[in-house]
Amino acid sequence: MNTDLAEMLRYNAWANHALFAACRLLTDEQLDARIQGISGSVRELLMHIAGGQQTFVLRTKGRQHEGELDRSSDWPGMETVIQIAATTSNELIAIAEQLEPHAAVDLPYQGKTYRFPKRFFLVHAMEHGAEHRTEVKVALAQIGVETPDLDGWHYALSVGYGQEVTA
Repeated sequence: MNTDLAEMLRYNAWANHALFAACRLLTDEQLDARIQGISGSVRELLMHIAGGQQTFVLRTKGRQHEGELDRSSDWPGMETVIQIAATTSNELIAIAEQLEPHAAVDLPYQGKTYRFPKRFFLVHAMEHGAEHRTEVKVALAQIGVETPDLDGWHYALSVGYGQEVTA
């Protein structure tokens, strides 16, 4: 069990939920806006975040490329993308909670097989989410949409950390 990694993935799930909820009522024009310096439209990035998590879950099992969402997928609708992000967030947390310290996975790719520590895919999931959530926030700010504050302090408050201690 890796409680520290699981905690980081709980933050990741919280941040995804907050960001995706903020995008729930965007118009098609807002979802498809292209902002200079951002790697895709908000719609593409939301699918990429959710689909990336699908891929990271599969990779912890030595699998990939099984129909995960990607930037070029047909838009399944906001509620479906939100559900995929939530479900895969929970799966990543569960994987971290059950993770053995030296667990490894063999991942086939282009006719060869490569060995990775399972924890790498969990770390990558967190980094990937943070990078692309930032892009979505920048894009939303550029089109005049208020963005959620994804700072760790807000996460701490949401889970009840930082309670005042009385002497």
